[in-house]
Parts: sequence; structure tokens; C-alpha cells
Amino acid sequence: MAQVQELKVEAREGRGKGPSYQARLKGLIPAIVYGGKGEPETVNVDARTLERHIEKGAFLTTLLMLDVAGKKTRVIPRQLQLDPVSDRPVHVDFMRLAEGATVRLEVPVHFKGQGESPGIKKGGVLNIVRHQMELICPADHIPNEVLVDISMLDINETIHLSALSLPDGVKSTIRGRDFTVCSIVAPTSVIEEQRAAAAAAAAPVVEAAPVEGAAPVAGAAPVAGAAPAAGAKAAPAAGAKAPAAPAKK
Repeated sequence: MAQVQELKVEAREGRGKGPSYQARLKGLIPAIVYGGKGEPETVNVDARTLERHIEKGAFLTTLLMLDVAGKKTRVIPRQLQLDPVSDRPVHVDFMRLAEGATVRLEVPVHFKGQGESPGIKKGGVLNIVRHQMELICPADHIPNEVLVDISMLDINETIHLSALSLPDGVKSTIRGRDFTVCSIVAPTSVIEEQRAAAAAAAAPVVEAAPVEGAAPVAGAAPVAGAAPAAGAKAAPAAGAKAPAAPAKK
């Protein structure tokens, strides 16, 4: 489960681009705290301190205890804006979390048991359908990850949402559909070979038609009903008598 981490911030006077720009010049990141029963508050966060929290990973699913001049508020980051060039944070939104509150967020999906999976041992490939899963969680029990065990998965087998054991009180936002999380698929080379074999088996056998005017192949039987080749004598009809030899004088 996610652990609450403390983050010191300072109150910021004014709103808009001007005060935010002045804060960035001082090495601070402008932020806003909203939600709950209180009014939105504008604050500044030390840029280096914020970057260290981001570098730990799972920043948007981490509970934070904001300390504003001794006043502490439990929050969770809801949006992190990054500079498109430097990829550094330029603004953060924090949402207040009261006692007993629930939160809707995306949790990363990780996999274990690749070394024991019979499908992977046969050369299969793990096909990940869900890299993240949107969940509704109690604020005090936010999972760091959804761990999926594929140690028993064979080729052409799948794992669906219903096969996962989510923590108590944690539910998927998708209802009424047992969606696929991952599967083991055959290697591309095997799939192509199977498709080629199936296409060859389904292809009809076509006999070549005789070419008009072509001489018959030596030793080949004449085709019934076929016209004689140009210059060739017609064969006698079936049952016709052969012409008598001329009498000797």
C-alpha cells in the first residue's frame, strides 16, 4: 500500500501567469490545493524536492502530507504538468483527501512468473493488454501495483479481470465486462507458418486447359472432344472400319 510522505510547501500570494513565473525564477514550482470543504489554495513547492519525489516513481498514486507553515493537509497529486522541452515539472495539482475518502486513479499492472510459464518456455510471447488499470480505492489503501501471476499460463491462454485478487475495498471502474489483462501468444514465425499451411490447404486444385493449336505431347493420350492440331490427320471415329487395301493386279 502507498505510504504517506511529507512535503513542505509555502503559501503563494496571487494567481495567474505573473506570480507563477516569478516563483519559477526562484526555483519554485507553482501548485494548487483543492477539494474537500476548503477553498482552493495556491502554494509553491521547491523544484528539487518535487523532482526527487517524482523520481521515486508512482508520483500520481502517492499520498502526501503537505506542510504549509505547520498546517498539515493530506493530499494526492492529480495532475503534473511538464515542460515540453526540458521535461521538468512546471505545475502541480493536489487534491485534499479527508478521512474515509475514496479516490479514482490508474495503478500500474506488473507481471510475475515469466520463468515458470509453460507458454513462454515453448517460445510464446507475453501479450500485455492492460499496462495500467483504473481503480476506485480507499484513500488509506491505495495499492502500489496490480500484480498478475502468469506462472501457469500456456500458449493461447488468457487472464481476465475476474481472475485477479484485488485488495479489500478496491474495485475496477469498468463494470459488466470481464476484460482481458494479458495472454500468451505463439511466436510470429509460427503464426505465419500456420496461416500459409491453412491457405495452401484451402486453395482449389486447377487443371490446366489444353492450349489451342499446340501439338500433343509424345505418348500422351488424346483428350476426348479436343480438336486435332493443325496439319494433323483426324483419328478414325470409334467403331469405323479401316479402309481396305487396294487389290493386286
